[in-house]
Amino acid sequence: MAKLNADEVQRYKRHLVLREVGAQGQQKLKAARVLVIGAGGLGSPVLLYLAAAGVGTLGVIDDDRVSIDNLQRQVLHSTAATGQLKVESAAETIRRINPLVTVETFAERLTAENALQIISAFDIVADGSDNFATRYLVSDACYFAKKPLVYAALGALDGYVSVFKPHETAADGTPYPTLRCLFPEAPPAGLVANCSEVGVLGPVAGVIGTLQATETVKEILGLGESLAGRLMIYDALAGRFDAIEIGWDPANPLTGTAPEIHDLSLHRSTSGPACAAE
Repeated sequence: MAKLNADEVQRYKRHLVLREVGAQGQQKLKAARVLVIGAGGLGSPVLLYLAAAGVGTLGVIDDDRVSIDNLQRQVLHSTAATGQLKVESAAETIRRINPLVTVETFAERLTAENALQIISAFDIVADGSDNFATRYLVSDACYFAKKPLVYAALGALDGYVSVFKPHETAADGTPYPTLRCLFPEAPPAGLVANCSEVGVLGPVAGVIGTLQATETVKEILGLGESLAGRLMIYDALAGRFDAIEIGWDPANPLTGTAPEIHDLSLHRSTSGPACAAE
């Protein structure tokens, strides 16, 4: 791993004196390549904190443009960026926060055709998308590419965070669960309202995105207890966090004992926009 230069030592000194990180951990962060799906409500705090933490290369994929009604929660973007591609606005903000970070932008949709190529170029993926089609595409692609996925989703006043790495096994020898162990398939279109229909409390996106950034850093550093096999749930109204166990489902169609999904072909007509509009 590349050594830290004088500027990096000064910038990251609060990490360097932290026993759980130190110089070796900061070098791991510098060497890491993280892909963030969506530069919206979740992607904003994820990208801000990963950039500030010194993750060496950040990829961001989103084909959307900044809209004024995004700004109540998408804190990566400014009023002046309205109408600009989100990936361009994101790159500009990241460079202002930390010019030592390399930013790779993809102003396109994540699809069945490009997902494996893009995801395979990174070490870990943080999904901040806002639709079920993209979430399942990302989850399946991460499994085939053998990349850890830090998953998050928002409700109007609640949020969810987990880590999926079903290419690895738990202590009991069974595979870690995937998204399809939690939800075998997406709900029918129109059954679950999106944020444009029901709204979302802006700071909730910040809470969940910050947790997502924290779990991403933990995975890079091998720090603490992973959320793999657990789903963290935040209820903003109750001011409460809960966690539930998620087990590997031997009947799930991706990683079960008789898998039915062997590639990404089922996503070819269902891939949604790679954005996080919560």
